[in-house]
Amino acid sequence: MTNEERNTALYQKMFAEQEKFRDWLKSQPPEEILNHAYEYTIREDILLSLEYHDLSDAQADALMKSPCPLADIFRDFEKRETDHMDVIWDCLESRADTILEEQRRTLRETPVYPYPASHAQEHGELEQYRASNRANFACKEAIEAAIREHYHDNQLDSQAAAQVVNAFGLDRTLFVLANTVQQKDWDARFSPGNKEWAKSIPIQENPDAWGADRNCQFVVNSHSGLTDLFLSTVRQEYCQKQEKAHKPSVRAKLQDTPKTTSPKHSAKLNGQER
Repeated sequence: MTNEERNTALYQKMFAEQEKFRDWLKSQPPEEILNHAYEYTIREDILLSLEYHDLSDAQADALMKSPCPLADIFRDFEKRETDHMDVIWDCLESRADTILEEQRRTLRETPVYPYPASHAQEHGELEQYRASNRANFACKEAIEAAIREHYHDNQLDSQAAAQVVNAFGLDRTLFVLANTVQQKDWDARFSPGNKEWAKSIPIQENPDAWGADRNCQFVVNSHSGLTDLFLSTVRQEYCQKQEKAHKPSVRAKLQDTPKTTSPKHSAKLNGQER
């Protein structure tokens, strides 16, 4: 008997064993079938492996002597430690990261809609308006989260700004920050330079049916001194490098180098103004 014939005979014997197991499994109640689902799947994989590989004559003859070689191999497999769960976890993380990246790409590619709801309704642009508002709110929450995560030892890590800009783009990040400073114009913890810059960004009021400004929905609610630091970092590390005079956008409104403030320094300025 040739090696090919030996391997074929072994495959046929194991295939028949699997068919018998399959027939028995089909006769069981649903719960019992589920209990053996893993075993059935692994036995199928064992057959598939044998289909694409050849054992030596001695190995094939050794397995042929067993009355149930497929069941024997499965029992040995169960005793082994494999990286099966590691592969599953890797796939789980990879899938989650893929979804997150798709969400980030959608947020980055959603253009800032600068007009109020009334304008959107009049011009049939409510979908663009709503998409932009959702992105504005998500950006606001991302800024708050970045400040929480990256403020340590009285310093705001520059990675905080990078985290948000990379996810939402520079235009939306600046739009949300400008809106925040405009809505909190009374707050002396924002530096004069950042206040002046924010006023140069055209943000139209967006009143709802009760007269409240919908723009309040994407005001950053972090400590104002830290929000000011965040804005200064964005302006210094991104705006000055990426400003393009030929493209009208919020970043083109940057005129002066912002004065970086800290919560303590802002409080001191506040006291002086009083």
